[in-house]
Amino acid sequence: MQGACVPKIRTLLVDDEALANQRLRRLLGAEPDIEIVGECQDGPSAIEACRTLRPDLVFLDIGMPAMDGFAVLAGLGSDAPPAVIFVTAYDDHALRAFDARALDYVLKPAARPRLQQALERARLQLRGRDVAPRPAAPVPRLAVRVGGRETYVPATAIEWVEAASNYVVLHTAAETHIVRETLAGVEATLPAEQFMRVSRSAIVNLSAVTGIEAVGPEEHVAVLRKGDRIPLRRGVRELKERLRGG
Repeated sequence: MQGACVPKIRTLLVDDEALANQRLRRLLGAEPDIEIVGECQDGPSAIEACRTLRPDLVFLDIGMPAMDGFAVLAGLGSDAPPAVIFVTAYDDHALRAFDARALDYVLKPAARPRLQQALERARLQLRGRDVAPRPAAPVPRLAVRVGGRETYVPATAIEWVEAASNYVVLHTAAETHIVRETLAGVEATLPAEQFMRVSRSAIVNLSAVTGIEAVGPEEHVAVLRKGDRIPLRRGVRELKERLRGG
């Protein structure tokens, strides 16, 4: 009903990068029930702000100097702590985050649909529904063979995937794995909000893309954080929008 009062969710932003806080503030500005009550750029300030401002929800970076996000979460204690959503550039802390009872774990750059999914979790928990005890959906894993042993690679650790005949090559930050699978099969396994098919033979993890370069008339490549350059054969505009969080 027009004019109805929407209960506000008092929200604190914590990230040692001011630009990251500004980006979150912009994305959250479109949510009518989110009221940003403060910003912090280090762990001790975040704990103090939680004690004085009493936010309902905290967007918390993990990789901060001196005191990381897990130390902040531990420092909040058990006396009615706020709901916590980790927002981080690193994908190797997801299981630990959920063990620490974080509400959700969002990779940078956070796409708007993924951020809204995390916010819906927060809304449900803060309204007292049966969400707090339930962990977030498990991170998908892909089976690979290493030295004759089957092991599992979390989807979020994969920077990009390329097709190679009847196989695919999974590229992580440190190594590659060859798997007998189709690119379409892998694409169906990967989280759609975090991965994008950019050609007939390549899928990229949005969190691994650091830039898009023009290399010729109507030709572009995606530049990944470890230096790989992936030709973009489709969806350049969509990729740019998703990287901006649109």
